[in-house]
Amino acid sequence: MIPPPEARPQEVLLFTLERQRYGLPVEDVRELVRAARLTHLPQAPDVVEGLLNLRGELIPVLDLRRRFRHPARPLSPMDHFIIATNGQRPVALRVDRAEGLRFIAPGEWDASLQELPGVGYVSGAAKLSDGMVLVHDLRSFLSEAEALQLDTALGARPETA
Repeated sequence: MIPPPEARPQEVLLFTLERQRYGLPVEDVRELVRAARLTHLPQAPDVVEGLLNLRGELIPVLDLRRRFRHPARPLSPMDHFIIATNGQRPVALRVDRAEGLRFIAPGEWDASLQELPGVGYVSGAAKLSDGMVLVHDLRSFLSEAEALQLDTALGARPETA
């Protein structure tokens, strides 16, 4: 039997957005790249900022600012893209800065935030010595309707279960 995440160390990639720290489980992260020009994707859901052409692979860039209710701002060459997976789909997340990897010890993990209303994309919080970090679950980041709309915008057939 596998212990729950809060009962074992978990490695996360820490990043900042509008001076707030967040984290993603390292198993969801594929790579980190510098920000690059995006291509507008007509008919995509509002949470999609555009498409990134990464070595010939077209990857939708999710707008964390919109989802987390931060003010919009233009893309900067200083921004980073975290290339990650949202279930089966590769996605890019534009962040202000990637801070690096960190192990969250069982005593630092708090999964109780999952049960609070309005935090649907949060798998828990890490209570670190230098502040709290919300750890996100990309599998719940897009609603089912947004995922279907993105599939349509990308010209892909929706996956069937």
